[in-house]
Amino acid sequence: MNMENKLEILITNDDGIASKGLHVLAGMMAGYGNVTVVAPKNAQSGKSAAISLDTALYLTEESKSDGIRMFSFNGTPVDCVKIAVNELFADRMPDILVSGINHGSNCSVAALYSGTLGACIEGTLYEIPSIGLSVNDHGPEPDFSAVLKYGRIIIDRFIENRLPKHVYLNVNFPALPDTGIKGIRFAKRGYGRWVKEFTKEKDADGKDCFRMSGQFENLEATVGNADHMLMHNGYISIVPHSVDTTDYNALDCLQSDWKL
Repeated sequence: MNMENKLEILITNDDGIASKGLHVLAGMMAGYGNVTVVAPKNAQSGKSAAISLDTALYLTEESKSDGIRMFSFNGTPVDCVKIAVNELFADRMPDILVSGINHGSNCSVAALYSGTLGACIEGTLYEIPSIGLSVNDHGPEPDFSAVLKYGRIIIDRFIENRLPKHVYLNVNFPALPDTGIKGIRFAKRGYGRWVKEFTKEKDADGKDCFRMSGQFENLEATVGNADHMLMHNGYISIVPHSVDTTDYNALDCLQSDWKL
């Protein structure tokens, strides 16, 4: 991809069309080319690579100005990528897909549940270079100064250097201003899990119900290149993920040991 030419850029997220992070990202990416935003009408966090089946879906143009056109879609992040590719980019695929800026980290096990990264998976399946950006702050008004400063550096490299087939990038920023960032590090997806995941309460009718909450159990507190530990220590982490989930070492072992 030639940075001297304007790119066709697809942006989506899982926090929804009203998310501040989405609008900050659209403004940042407008400097690289023509921006088309297709984002869920409502928040779709935790949807991973889910799609909407047997549901009427509606694409609504929300605004169009200064090289940015914005659409809402009452589906999941993956649905948003699918409708963009099929309806808005029918004659030409986007040059890149950028998902985010997510309000909240997508490090460690969160990467498995993330709708932000589900959109990147879908973009990668269409062979669109795809990258997800998240900041470790769930509030409605995170400090995006680090994303605006270092995100441009990362996007420049992302555009200049083509990713291997099947690979997308997961970038996580600490909840720090740009002056507090220690640097950018390549990382592995950290190992951890959620425990004590539900709180029990009564609904309006007095029936028992459950709400998901939970605590994160860190299983790699001493691993220097785990993404969640790097972020905890003030670094921006970049993890390359693959949509090919085959474990080739295990495949070789199975073929050798099972003797089928």
